[in-house]
Amino acid sequence: MNKIYVLDTSVLLQEPNAVFMFFENDVVIPSVVLEEIDMKKRNMDEVGHNARKVARILDGLRSRGKLHDGIPMERGGTLRVELNHRSLQSLKDYFVEPTNDHRILAVALNLQEEERDKKEPKQVVIVSKDALMRIKADALNLAAEDFLSDRVILDEKGYSGTVTLEVDPSKINLFYQQGFLATGEIEAAEFYPHQFVFLKDQFGSSKSAIGKVSADKKRIHKLRLSSDENVWGIRPRNAQQWMALDLLLNPEIPLVTIIGKAGTGKTLLSLAAGLSQVEDEHRYKKLLVARPIVPLGKDIGYLPGEKEEKLRPWIQPIYDNLEFLFNTKNKGDLDKILAGISSIQIEALTYIRGRSIPEQFILIDEAQNLTKHEVKTILTRVGEGSKIVLMGDPQQIDHPYLDSFTNGLVYVAEKFKEYDISGHIRLEKGERSSLAQLAADIL
Repeated sequence: MNKIYVLDTSVLLQEPNAVFMFFENDVVIPSVVLEEIDMKKRNMDEVGHNARKVARILDGLRSRGKLHDGIPMERGGTLRVELNHRSLQSLKDYFVEPTNDHRILAVALNLQEEERDKKEPKQVVIVSKDALMRIKADALNLAAEDFLSDRVILDEKGYSGTVTLEVDPSKINLFYQQGFLATGEIEAAEFYPHQFVFLKDQFGSSKSAIGKVSADKKRIHKLRLSSDENVWGIRPRNAQQWMALDLLLNPEIPLVTIIGKAGTGKTLLSLAAGLSQVEDEHRYKKLLVARPIVPLGKDIGYLPGEKEEKLRPWIQPIYDNLEFLFNTKNKGDLDKILAGISSIQIEALTYIRGRSIPEQFILIDEAQNLTKHEVKTILTRVGEGSKIVLMGDPQQIDHPYLDSFTNGLVYVAEKFKEYDISGHIRLEKGERSSLAQLAADIL
């Protein structure tokens, strides 16, 4: 049976096209939601962009009829801006304060009461990205759901960039003898370009091998870098760091995504690979390092000092890693080194819009705080001959409208996994310290 979905403001600010995603069901937008969206439309960030888009969509739909009367949608169902059913009387015993959230709940609750008197009542469902809103709805015996259509992945596993396969030991021997193994000789559901493969003896011995799927997915070949080599003084401490360096040092892979918890080495490895290819190999003209000032588009003018001084608190983790790589003991020594090396540029993502960035090694740290639109903006800035690395931890998100299922970093990793221009790896083991690893695991 068709349902009535009452949309919260958070849904439309996250996905302006949400009104089209409920098909044959009825969609209701409380008038207070329009008021909240109106308050956001002047924001110069992603939220403001989405608020303006919602306004344009609803304005375009007015050609089909009066929104407050309800208009038919192309895929069935109706869309209605609800001006009635606003009485807070039904909530007075539960929530005293007349907040906007409570007004939205009141609309849903009053609609539910009205439906109960009908011969064939429809279920009323609150749809919200706000967990507390869903909890309040549940307390009122209202059905409540998260908006899942914007999810890139359905669970927190997602694409890891690796796969473990148990094979006959003779195939492992063949892999070492000829340096590769045809993917046709291995039974697997699906391979992706540049996916890493752990080959293990199906009979339980310690015999194993690590390989990487070729761009055309026809072979699994050995990694380019030896596991005991170092890059700018950094040597991989585990198999996944070895894999990450393989991706970072491969000029044929212009897009690399790295996911890992704090202390797994994603920033240090990426900086080392970038410095090696810019300063030693001269493969790229410049190393550009950037972090979002959460969210992307926010100004830093409220911080004191010149631009460099304003940026320093936001990008101090980058400087910490550079101090380690250059073996400096204080801020002054590092500043002197960076002043003498014009090929290293550290920026805030605020300044990347409108630019074209050719022949550069680009590192985007904390990419989990980027939305799908923002990450598209960044990737479309990448010029010919450049390589871009997106890295971050989807479990540490500061953006109010993103989570581990909807952020830009996971979005890029999932969308590009089938293309041979990209590579992805998830780092699991922390190498900062045993304390850091334990904290990342249990806190």
